[in-house]
Amino acid sequence: MKRVQREEILDYETYSEARVVFRARVLEAKRPRRVHLGESLTLLFENPLTVRYQIQEMLRAERIVREADIRHEIDTYNEILGGEGELGVTLLIEIEDRESRPAKLRQWWALPEHLYLELEDGTRVRPGFDPRQRGEERISSVQYLRFAVGGRVPVAAAVDLPGLRGEVRLTDEQRRALAEDLAGIEAPVAATAPAPPTPS
Repeated sequence: MKRVQREEILDYETYSEARVVFRARVLEAKRPRRVHLGESLTLLFENPLTVRYQIQEMLRAERIVREADIRHEIDTYNEILGGEGELGVTLLIEIEDRESRPAKLRQWWALPEHLYLELEDGTRVRPGFDPRQRGEERISSVQYLRFAVGGRVPVAAAVDLPGLRGEVRLTDEQRRALAEDLAGIEAPVAATAPAPPTPS
């Protein structure tokens, strides 16, 4: 999948001027790429636009201006996208009950190994992930996963962890969005500041 390039990233002040419009476009792009798997799991399939948004938001929040630091953020967030023919996914573990949350995060420690995407021929693709994302006893509520689908569009997402089983079939709209990402197709979205007024 195409990586975010340095020339696509604006300084945080210029970005702030166009943020409202850009954010609305990114939220619309995220909509078909968000898959709810049961009550507690959300898979957000990332693409260069959603990752670009994360980079810009980080630069804005941290007021990052040094070139080396900007490139570090770009390299770090680009890792979310995965490699050629892969789908990068942010997994959000959403447990509303604060009292039961710690216990469930311990019970679900092995969750990444029990997630999979199903392809049209029935193949189940398990994710690759960095084991440092989880501690020795409990899993973090945010996980970054990479599914090596070989450029093929999945038809379903599922979890088979005992006590947390579920499957959801992807809609035609969701599959079209993922097909575009795997093909490197990106709708033109500009995050540029408005043009200055013409002197009268």
